Amino acid sequence: MSTAEALPREEARLIESRTYPAPAGDWNVDASIYATAEADPLGFWEDAARRLEWAEPWHAALEWQPPTPDPATGELSIPEARWFVGGRLNVAENCVDRHVRAGQGSKIALHFEGEPGDRESVTYEDLQRRVHQAANALTDLGIVPGDRVVVYLPVLVETIVIALACARIGAVHSLVFGGFSAEAVRFRLEDTRAKLLVTSDGQFRRGTAVEVKSAADEAARDLPHLEHVLVVRRTGLDIAWTEGRDVWWHESVGAASEEHEARAFDAEHPLFIIYTSGTTGKPKGLVHTSGGYLTHASWSHWAHFDARPEDVHWCTADLAWVTAHTYEIYGPLSNGLTQVIYEGTPGEPTRERHLEIIERYGVSVYYTAPTLIRTFMSWFGSELPGGHDLSTLRLLGTVGEAINPEAWVWFRRTFGRDALPIIDTWWQSETGASMLVPLPGVTTLKPGSATVPLPGIDMAVVDEQGREQPAGVAGTLVARRPWPGMARTVWGDPERYRDSYWRDHAGRGEHGGFYVAGDSATVDADGCFWILGRLDDVVNVSGHRLSTIEIESALVADPTVAEAGAAGVDDALTGQAVAVFLMPSGGTAELDPAALRARVAHEIGPIAKPRHVIEVPDLPKTRSGKIMRRLLAQLVHAERDRRAGRTPGPLGDVTSLQNPEAVDAVAAALTALPADDPAVAPQA
Repeated sequence: MSTAEALPREEARLIESRTYPAPAGDWNVDASIYATAEADPLGFWEDAARRLEWAEPWHAALEWQPPTPDPATGELSIPEARWFVGGRLNVAENCVDRHVRAGQGSKIALHFEGEPGDRESVTYEDLQRRVHQAANALTDLGIVPGDRVVVYLPVLVETIVIALACARIGAVHSLVFGGFSAEAVRFRLEDTRAKLLVTSDGQFRRGTAVEVKSAADEAARDLPHLEHVLVVRRTGLDIAWTEGRDVWWHESVGAASEEHEARAFDAEHPLFIIYTSGTTGKPKGLVHTSGGYLTHASWSHWAHFDARPEDVHWCTADLAWVTAHTYEIYGPLSNGLTQVIYEGTPGEPTRERHLEIIERYGVSVYYTAPTLIRTFMSWFGSELPGGHDLSTLRLLGTVGEAINPEAWVWFRRTFGRDALPIIDTWWQSETGASMLVPLPGVTTLKPGSATVPLPGIDMAVVDEQGREQPAGVAGTLVARRPWPGMARTVWGDPERYRDSYWRDHAGRGEHGGFYVAGDSATVDADGCFWILGRLDDVVNVSGHRLSTIEIESALVADPTVAEAGAAGVDDALTGQAVAVFLMPSGGTAELDPAALRARVAHEIGPIAKPRHVIEVPDLPKTRSGKIMRRLLAQLVHAERDRRAGRTPGPLGDVTSLQNPEAVDAVAAALTALPADDPAVAPQA
């Protein structure tokens, strides 16, 4: 009997029968790497670190202090990991200068394309010059090692330059999405006590020059620790100016010396702070350090994207997202690759913009989000528009939400000529780099699965007691030993770091504790991992725990549905009921709630059939494309409270959404429902 036949339907439904064997070829790594890494994990990571240039060698690969209860009080200690202890290096030198010294100065590092169509190609020698100038300008502005610099910019060459300049002088950068509100930027300025804010006069967004300096000014207002605002001239819009505080990039960086002497920093020196998003509580500022992070980023990029000198790599993420930190800045540049960076949105000025960019620059590795793939499906249907040569593509990648199998197969068939490997990566801001990921010449692929742990990483699905779950049984996704790219702490709040990620499974296993990823998952009989969604995104209907991702996957397989968000909302009879929020595909057929409910019941089971089907124009998402499902449920409950004459509770943090306007759009859709609609009728 197969695993799927032996399991209850609600736990077996994601077993995927379609498989795609790894193609033969001359790949960077082969299957032996798994045994090598498992036999000596620390030795494996030391070998990976030796791919970098170190000013001083380390004397210990890892010093690990797990969370341990105090004998007197029982309170857990703060976990602490130190990788490559005693080693010193300069991250920017590893990403730029060493390639110039190796004779690669004339190689293109960045192909920049702006949304209006302006273009620039930057060689490694050009990039080195600009980073040196920016490093000198930062020093002139009083920035010293350890100071924090908040960067509020779109996808520009300057954004990468300032990040590398911070790394070069030992300052700590925190990149913020250029579309965030003043409130979101201010929180990060205050939390980091930044001395410098880097922003622009404006940016191009959906075909329009949008002024953003006023938002930066509002964020910076009356912060005594903030000394300067460095402004990139991008649009030429008129902006307010604060004399003595504001500095033009072209007058500061542009006039600085092109010579800069770098110094090496300890492997544990902080490199950047990246903030997680959530609907409750304030965002967490995760701290990543230099040596371990760069080792994990560089080796994983080289291995699972099979990085080659002739590659043109395009990670479509905004530079403020951790994916871009790792696989658009530090990973590809440390490996000396050519990259594409694009400022704008995929549909501007036409829906074929990404196809044009792939053809124009000869992109060979295309790494994007399932959200965008599903958008392309809704735009283009079964086939891509003709007239675009995508023959340079040799690898595809996905990141963000777990990709539903139908989108995976569509991506492979259209962009991938039904032949290219899809490198589906699971990881988090907290992990720093990929944790579950196939290797292109090794792993048999399954649509919708991130497959197996990266060599050197120990992942498992466990129950509440930390016991590994049998194949096909859902549980908590954990990492059972430290890894180099792991976030070291939450900025200014080490207790929150301990409690958020380590408390639930402290003391487990041979390393004294499991890292709790916050996701539910299952492992199939072949050892492939399937992400079921956030632990708090599970819907509990009459005691049956249902994965929101599985419900959404069933819905977006319908041609009338472009995007779906599922959430559990309070229900007087069943405890929770499934509510689904659907964006129509824009075709001629309208959404048919009865047919969609029947589809879910058929593919998953009657218990998963949505009680409430709500059509919306947009879904609130994080920068990684993850749907904020808890926020959807909160909006339903808020509308119920409003109709019952009660004051709705707070929504929590929404400052980190990529599209905050979607919150109002969903709220308006709920408000427009009839008084007797059960989705918004007050509960008894």
